[in-house]
Amino acid sequence: MTATEGGANGGGAGDGGTGRGGDTVAAVVRQWRAVHPDLDTGPMEIIGRINRCAALLQQAEDAPLRRAGLSRAEFDLLGALRRTGHELTPGELARETFSSGAAVTKRLKQLTERGLVERRNDTRDRRVAHVRLTDAGRDLVDGILPEQLAYESAVLSGVDGPRQDELATLLGGLLGQLEGRLDALRA
Repeated sequence: MTATEGGANGGGAGDGGTGRGGDTVAAVVRQWRAVHPDLDTGPMEIIGRINRCAALLQQAEDAPLRRAGLSRAEFDLLGALRRTGHELTPGELARETFSSGAAVTKRLKQLTERGLVERRNDTRDRRVAHVRLTDAGRDLVDGILPEQLAYESAVLSGVDGPRQDELATLLGGLLGQLEGRLDALRA
């Protein structure tokens, strides 16, 4: 078991599942330290917690989006079109949403069938498509966004404001570093 695996209940053995040192990752790290006391498990504590948080957030889904019949990935596509304020190609949408081209194509097909986006071919290059929000798509995004932000605020309500700011700054720094050098680490 690695720190990214952890039990489904969110808590370690007998620790109640709260706080640093009392969550699932802490239990996993304690087990690894018992097996390999010579190894530094510090990175596992960070990466494991990030992965565990992401997994729990994905399991919980996004209630406002679910009620609207949207997945997070579909909302991200609609949101990218709304916040940029102009047409985007499927390739640009893939970059904006950190998705594969195939995933974007599949989602765009579903969103087009629902009347939330429109596709048009480029006048100069028929291989290129341009995607834009329909009025219904724009209205849906604008209607859901305040409710989604309120939902996300409720999810984070156990962390006070200054600590949320600190967490956002720390995660932003980590993300910036990873975006800049993760490909080099994979080599």
